Amino acid sequence: VQLQASGGGLVQAGGSLSLSCAASGRTFSRGAMAWFRQAPGKEREFVAAVTWSGKIAYYADSVKGRFTISRDNAKNTVYLQMNSLKPEDTAVYFCAADRESMPYTYYEDNYYRTRESYDYWGQGTLVTVSS
Repeated sequence: VQLQASGGGLVQAGGSLSLSCAASGRTFSRGAMAWFRQAPGKEREFVAAVTWSGKIAYYADSVKGRFTISRDNAKNTVYLQMNSLKPEDTAVYFCAADRESMPYTYYEDNYYRTRESYDYWGQGTLVTVSS
């Protein structure tokens, strides 16, 4: 089972980047998927998550209105569109998927925001936003 994140890079403040995370080894169409990030010297933090259906998304306050998470279950892929980037968005971005212990379930808000809800993690892709 592997999650492969891509799309990171260097961008100026105000610019945009689009991240992708392709899953292989099994299907992830029945559970939650998310993006977290970790800046140097800081804890890994929640960025965005999406339900199994793709119909409901959750965002950290710091990215709400600027980032959009989506998924394509046919392609086993989750995306993160990042607009109006700020220097404080600089971090390694990780995609994650839960174990689907309860397939096709809509959980409470806090489930999607908690690192411990996710069992599968990608290797991370670096996003650097210059001022």
